[in-house]
Amino acid sequence: MLPAPTVAFSSERAATGTPRFLRDHLWAPLAVTLLVSATLMGAGGDQWLADNLYQLEGHRWTLQNAWFTTHLIHQAGKWASSAAALLAIVLCTHAWRSERAAAWRWPLLYLVLAVALGTGLVSLLKSLTNMDCPWDLARYGGTREFIGLLSPRPPGMPRGVCFPGGHSSAGFAWVSLYFFARMVRPAWRWRGLAAGLLAGGVFGLSQQLRGAHFLSHDLWTLATCWAVSLGLYLLVQRIRRGERSAAVVAAPGEAT
Repeated sequence: MLPAPTVAFSSERAATGTPRFLRDHLWAPLAVTLLVSATLMGAGGDQWLADNLYQLEGHRWTLQNAWFTTHLIHQAGKWASSAAALLAIVLCTHAWRSERAAAWRWPLLYLVLAVALGTGLVSLLKSLTNMDCPWDLARYGGTREFIGLLSPRPPGMPRGVCFPGGHSSAGFAWVSLYFFARMVRPAWRWRGLAAGLLAGGVFGLSQQLRGAHFLSHDLWTLATCWAVSLGLYLLVQRIRRGERSAAVVAAPGEAT
């Protein structure tokens, strides 16, 4: 049985609808993302970091096929994220079938959708953008020259499918726990955010050590997952607000 949420929807709704909420959750993160992205992608920060990692590994991607990066973090990490998503689906299904857990229906449905849509959108963007992994580049032992995100690729050059970072989305999608906690237990929202940032950060760093991604790739994975989580949260709150308004209108009629 799920415990009762500890937040009143009316107070949560009021906080969500303020300009301060949008400043803190939309505009400030967007500004930070653009600033850091300009440093990494525009000022050479990506290459500087990758150069140092490549040098530390002996001028080759020594950790590309290491056990702890490929099996422990990449494979087992993906399984752990999938298991957590499956658990969320099971709990969500239970909540929508049980009146005693009705208060958890929208929060759990939100969490399931946010994780699925976050990882799904990152995967879609990977198929549409056209950037190479570091290990594909001649600078790091590969065969291709670096082509920027908005730069045209030479005819016949194979497509790149490395932007944004796919594996880190299995961790960063869980930043949605921040908004999930706002719905059910606001005091835990920072723990939820920390869990998503830690998981995505570990997954992303592992891939960078393997030569699979630049840091900016994972930055935009985080930005994508955060945007999906925020947008879906605002949508769910609007739906919940409509349901509560309908219930208030219907209540007098039921009493008579």
